[in-house]
Amino acid sequence: MTVGIVVVSHSSKIAEGAVELAAQMAPDVELVAAGGTDDERIGTSLEKVLAAVEQSLVDSGGDGVVVLTDLGSAVMTAESAMEFASDPDAVLLADAPLVEGLVAAAVAAQGGAGVEDVCKAAEAVAFGGLPAGVGGPEIPDDKEEPDASGDFELINPLGMHARPAAKIAGGLSGLDVEVTVNGVDGMSIMALMALAAGKGSSLRVEARGKDSLKAVEYVGRLVEEGFGEL
Repeated sequence: MTVGIVVVSHSSKIAEGAVELAAQMAPDVELVAAGGTDDERIGTSLEKVLAAVEQSLVDSGGDGVVVLTDLGSAVMTAESAMEFASDPDAVLLADAPLVEGLVAAAVAAQGGAGVEDVCKAAEAVAFGGLPAGVGGPEIPDDKEEPDASGDFELINPLGMHARPAAKIAGGLSGLDVEVTVNGVDGMSIMALMALAAGKGSSLRVEARGKDSLKAVEYVGRLVEEGFGEL
């Protein structure tokens, strides 16, 4: 079993599309979409969200559930559903962007992370798409020597597309470390994809913090294995 994930959106199409995307990167994770009202209008439904949470609690086999939402009232609906859930202590609400947070959470769950770490993985990318100094993460001064670093050549056919970016960001989010990959935040799926690094491109990984060596080795191993795409 893995941690279950529920996606709450004002739109059923958005919830279903987000689940479809995340499922491509985390095929073994139970993902449940709870979007729109009961009559398929734009909005949220307490009954629909509660049913999704209960289904996910069963499917996760006791491993717990993480809920992600899109806009304001979806958060309130999710919180109400959690209060009425059969095991509210096993359900966590992630404060994270819906799509990027969902992908990071799903990848973490796919890797066997527990419910708290899956939630943290989603929340770690909360500001990942913002530039430093505008609510985004502080990027270390380039003049400061990293605690660990490495250079790795991409060998997978498609290079740095969504799945490799999610694997890197999802794995790093559970470590006590700050990582840059070619100068961008290593825990931001969108920033990694924006590198547009194709096959044969070199990735410069620099890490600072307690888990620096572990982080560099993790990225290096993913790259050398072709992200499982060879």
